[in-house]
Amino acid sequence: MSRQKPVLMIFEDAHWTDPTSLETFGRVVDRVRSLPVLLIVTFRPEFEPPWIGRPYVAALTINRLAQHDIEAMIDRVVGNKLIPAGVRKDIIERTDGVPLFVEEMTKAVLEAGREEEAQRTAAAVPSTASAVPASLHASLMARLDRLGAAREVAQIGAAIGREFSHALLGAVIPKPEADLGSALERLIDAGLLFRQGVPPHATYLFRHALVQDAAYGTLLREPRRALHARIAETLEGRFADIAETQPELLARHCTEAGLIEKAAGLWGKAGQRSLARSALLEGAEQLKRALEQIASLPATPALRREEIRLHVAFGNALTLMGDFVDGKEHFDRALAIYDPAEHRQLTTRSGRDVGVTLLSVRSGCLWELGYPAASRNEGERAVNEAREIGHTATLMYALWWASWVHMNYRAYAEAQSLLDELAALADEKDATLFWKATEIAWRGALFALTGKASDAVRAITSGMTSLRSTGAALYEPWHLWHLAIAYAELGQPDDARHCIDDAIEKVERSKEKWCEAELHRVAGEVALKSLGPDTEKAEKYFDRALSVAHQQQQKSYELRAAMSMARLWRDQGKRDEARELLAPIYGWFTEGFDTLDLKQAKALLEELAA
Repeated sequence: MSRQKPVLMIFEDAHWTDPTSLETFGRVVDRVRSLPVLLIVTFRPEFEPPWIGRPYVAALTINRLAQHDIEAMIDRVVGNKLIPAGVRKDIIERTDGVPLFVEEMTKAVLEAGREEEAQRTAAAVPSTASAVPASLHASLMARLDRLGAAREVAQIGAAIGREFSHALLGAVIPKPEADLGSALERLIDAGLLFRQGVPPHATYLFRHALVQDAAYGTLLREPRRALHARIAETLEGRFADIAETQPELLARHCTEAGLIEKAAGLWGKAGQRSLARSALLEGAEQLKRALEQIASLPATPALRREEIRLHVAFGNALTLMGDFVDGKEHFDRALAIYDPAEHRQLTTRSGRDVGVTLLSVRSGCLWELGYPAASRNEGERAVNEAREIGHTATLMYALWWASWVHMNYRAYAEAQSLLDELAALADEKDATLFWKATEIAWRGALFALTGKASDAVRAITSGMTSLRSTGAALYEPWHLWHLAIAYAELGQPDDARHCIDDAIEKVERSKEKWCEAELHRVAGEVALKSLGPDTEKAEKYFDRALSVAHQQQQKSYELRAAMSMARLWRDQGKRDEARELLAPIYGWFTEGFDTLDLKQAKALLEELAA
């Protein structure tokens, strides 16, 4: 067997990383622990990497340069040139040991030329540590001012982004190719840009984000807006593939150009695309920006329709992420502006009725937040309105949500009836594979909850396989923990633990936090059903479930986690602790006392008090 070759990986400026890339990078960190890999990551102090604290990760704080290091760095930049001793002293004193600042200030002094100008350049920089970012900016501005025509190229490149292509720059900038090439060469020679590839297929990268900021900061407000409008127009007209696949890029330029209504639509499109690929954090942020843009515009019927659609999407993103309070707030706001007479006609174009969609997802939020009766009423209203509308996709959506809510109530007969109707509709209307696969997986979960373990394994695995073929990744943790329940019932603890581990990994990676609390509670129950029950592990899982549910204000899941922990403590003889844990959580509820969870909680409290 050949030995694996060691690998060096370097990841710079992690503080600039977008959430999805950071999730992917976190998975790399997990994988390299068993591989011959040295991974070096650099970031600013304010960044909090999620992998710190793991036994195979070492954190090192890089201090500012000592004087002899600054001297060596100055010498390397200066080369065979000379700078006056007084100027050298000023650089040492005023750069405060910040490497980038040492390099940039030394270059600025060299470019200043005459000794008197060099002295003024060095003396103009404040010497206090707190002024380093501002003084570095001033130094970069001075260097840009000396670049002549190349300065405009730097400005336009900075408006495009930290990285930009030669083709896009050439399409935006009104310069002959020879002049453009000369200006780019000057920026590269000055150490402000890096180039990869050969023009016209080259791409350029600003050496540091601060260099981009400095170049962008030299643009006045109106020329800046006009430039962003020109970039947006160029992207749409000559780079349609980029505009289509990266709507967030076009949205940013439209925002900066003051094209607010257009920007709102693009941010919304970007958010929906992000949610479709389970990039929940980016999707939520993009949808938030879309709503902020709309809020700054005069209200029109078209904008109200768009606002409702965005509130639904944003609320959905927040509740997959476990933020049920804010998610419900967006559903409430959407319902407040929803007018059936005006908006129901959009059902065919949008795929399903928005009002029914809002009632359905809001019913799920209400159950999570601890209002079972209100949740049931909302879900029934959604199904009834869907029947009245007579739109198949809308009714299927309402039945799907209602079956999920009834499974949470543990009203299994009602959930079965709703799934039967969903299955019949899917067959009758030749529904998409998504709906057929969803119905199968949901029915498998119901089998797991009603003691039909073998049927559950077959149905869930079949449904998940079909859902993956459609690209639908959401709800996988939910399916997996029901699969774990089934395997545990069948006496297959290894398979059950594998499902639990897989589900937890998916929650951490996708940030699909809505089910995290119940997932850990189920993991604890599985640990107790293993051969030789692991009570210590179960208690840790239950504790995690309680913590997450409390943090996310998921009162229904918090009650379940408290009951699981209370039963464990009861069996260990800690009856008082069990009662003190469960009583205040049960006492919080004001409705839904006919549901199985609250009935069981009441019976358990009475037992503990006896």
